[in-house]
Amino acid sequence: MTSVVNYFRSLLLGELLQGMGLTMRYMFRPKYTMRYPMEHIPKSNRFRGLHALRRYPNGEERCIACKLCEAVCPALAITIDSAPREDGSRRTTRYDIDLFKCIYCGFCEESCPVDSIVETHVHEYHFEHRGENVVTKPQLLAIGDRFEAEIAAARAQDAPYR
Repeated sequence: MTSVVNYFRSLLLGELLQGMGLTMRYMFRPKYTMRYPMEHIPKSNRFRGLHALRRYPNGEERCIACKLCEAVCPALAITIDSAPREDGSRRTTRYDIDLFKCIYCGFCEESCPVDSIVETHVHEYHFEHRGENVVTKPQLLAIGDRFEAEIAAARAQDAPYR
């Protein structure tokens, strides 16, 4: 009996009428429009945007060339080459991230044992020429130097949840 009732209800298009009623209710409510360049939506401190390489307070780069970020990257967007230094420690000679390949998953950030690679809050960037999508080590270090205070503040705010 219930299948017969359900069949007749489907012929009356009740779901369609409910959807149209919902549409009509929202049609006459006031809308809110964000004026994008002047107004910004607040972002979480866990927002993942443009990558950056951090330095220690003494100015030395943090990356120890363990290549965990390269290994964990599901999109294979990170390329790292390393070489030993005079003191025997290992440092990167090449650290490239292809931003066209990157899916901003944050795995590189989570796998880094020394908190070297981070994703900043910057989401407004563009490319004008071919090849600018590959961000090199000096560019990543410059981004890290520029936004270090904001990165450290976001890390401190998120520390209780890690």
